Amino acid sequence: MWCEDEGGPYQTKPYLGSSWQPAGQSGHLSHEYQRNGTVKMMTLFHPASGAVRIKGVPSCTNAVLHAWLKKELAAILDSQPTAGPELSPAENRAIWESWREGLTVKATLSDVLPPLRMLLVMDNLKGHHTPEFVRWLFAQGVLPLYTPLAGSWLNMAESIQRIIKRRGLEGQHPTSADQIIAWLDATANGWNADPTPFEWGGKRKVRRQRARAKRYQLAGSGALSRRPIRHRLSAYQQWRYTYQLTH
Repeated sequence: MWCEDEGGPYQTKPYLGSSWQPAGQSGHLSHEYQRNGTVKMMTLFHPASGAVRIKGVPSCTNAVLHAWLKKELAAILDSQPTAGPELSPAENRAIWESWREGLTVKATLSDVLPPLRMLLVMDNLKGHHTPEFVRWLFAQGVLPLYTPLAGSWLNMAESIQRIIKRRGLEGQHPTSADQIIAWLDATANGWNADPTPFEWGGKRKVRRQRARAKRYQLAGSGALSRRPIRHRLSAYQQWRYTYQLTH
């Protein structure tokens, strides 16, 4: 299963980050900034491994998003094994339908379906229902699952986008869209060097309590991780930590 989402837009303005200041004096940001464009972050996230694929773009139209998704999804599918048990057409269709049970928004399945190879969780945006794009997904063995209205928290890509945005932009003042794109790309590359798998936390109270005892809650969706996400220390926190160790 992979999750897809579009983060942003991120503006060329100062981003609040961890800070310290003398007692009685609040932190300040510039009261004005140059609006030099915005950036959207197209995201594909694999919760089981923690791997993320992103691309920053100044505009995220259907033409841009669909072209990028087709390229990335094709690469992912090419890296997966294709061999599997032989199924009759009826058995194969039953597998596709089993993942759509209970959904209120369903795309009409093609008459001839290949083996199901991927579930793609997506927001319920009009552009994601484009017939040409949906038919392409079906032809590749990809079943799109759309989150309901006001249900974006069901998409675990929301969590990874918050982490990347926070690590890449907080405490910074980008002056161009290209700079934002470069910082987001660098942050995603750093994350993929040591990714953290996400797990679904569920809704039931007992499951939540058990999950909190063993896992770590992540903002933006119902995702959890088995280990804490490492947070970057500010310069002052690093100095204070070093001072405490040496004195």
